[in-house]
Amino acid sequence: MAQEFDPSAYGRAAADVYDEVVTHLPTEPAVDRLQELAEGRAVLEFGVGTGRLALPLAARGLTVAGIDGSAEMTAVLRAKPGGDRVPVTLGDFSTTRVDGEFGLVVLAYNTIYALPSQDAQVDCFRNAAAHLVPGGRFVVEAWVPDVGAFRHGTALRLVSLREDEVVAEAARLSPADQMMYTTKIVLASGGVRLLPANHRYAWPAELDLMARLGGMRLEHRWSDWRAAPFTGDSRGHVSVYRR
Repeated sequence: MAQEFDPSAYGRAAADVYDEVVTHLPTEPAVDRLQELAEGRAVLEFGVGTGRLALPLAARGLTVAGIDGSAEMTAVLRAKPGGDRVPVTLGDFSTTRVDGEFGLVVLAYNTIYALPSQDAQVDCFRNAAAHLVPGGRFVVEAWVPDVGAFRHGTALRLVSLREDEVVAEAARLSPADQMMYTTKIVLASGGVRLLPANHRYAWPAELDLMARLGGMRLEHRWSDWRAAPFTGDSRGHVSVYRR
């Protein structure tokens, strides 16, 4: 029997080291692009986490709110400068509603795949649309599934390398149900940390159909936050859906 989905599980395991694990991400280009897409309107981030994107967006003068499943992640956000400027609602972002209307809803860094099923992912698109003003945008950043990268259903990759820390990721693929079971391995002077996470992955075309079910259409798709063209060789995408 499948385990019940717990949206708080990853945050309990990773909140205290999360910011260290994501230092390799292109945060500044992402914030630049999101500010442009928001067009001065309010922003809601699904899976706001420790505020990697929300805090700099708020610092640029945008009204920003978040939904997250983890009280631990939210506590880290609250402890940062400006953390009190970003109201966070605890809950499953596929179904949790917050007050207000937004010009932009953001779901970054593969977090759409944290939802455990296709039904939950469809619900997420519908929830995003329900928060948007007419003409508002839903931005999804995710990797493109690459089953060829797995040998006999498993893979090991280097995520980041610094003098004081190495982050790797071990993964096992289950193509029948489009699941990838991963554990990030954080090697640092303080010891070894294991951060498990499950991913229900989907191809861009599947996400496009989810958007249509939610009353949105694809406006842009890029390979990265700098708007590089999306091609057959792209290993990730930033997709912009418009209500």
